[in-house]
Amino acid sequence: MRILGITIPEEKRLEIGLLVLFGIGRSRARTILEKAGVPLGIKSKDVSIEQENKIRSVIEGMTLEGDLKREITGNIKRLKDIKTYRGMRHLRNLPVRGQRTKTNARTKRGARKTMGTGRKIAEKK
Repeated sequence: MRILGITIPEEKRLEIGLLVLFGIGRSRARTILEKAGVPLGIKSKDVSIEQENKIRSVIEGMTLEGDLKREITGNIKRLKDIKTYRGMRHLRNLPVRGQRTKTNARTKRGARKTMGTGRKIAEKK
């Protein structure tokens, strides 16, 4: 089963298999299946063509994958262009949502860079 050019895993339940699409989480996958009238526990290999088309039609009305990524990137670019606080945090590669940076924030700032004592430079001279 392929949706938006991405293959949905055959052996997983459809509720979980839809998570491979960018922009679909657990709750959104459930609502898609409920709107399409497909049972939650069914595996993607057991889905009939009629059910597959219903799922596809529900998903087509949503912003997913490349369009969603473009929209998010555009929103961040807009924040940077108008020089908001959040935009400046994005520019400086720091946490945007008020987290502390004295300690932690390793995911955003990268691995620790130990400064050392500077003794090696003094020995060379």
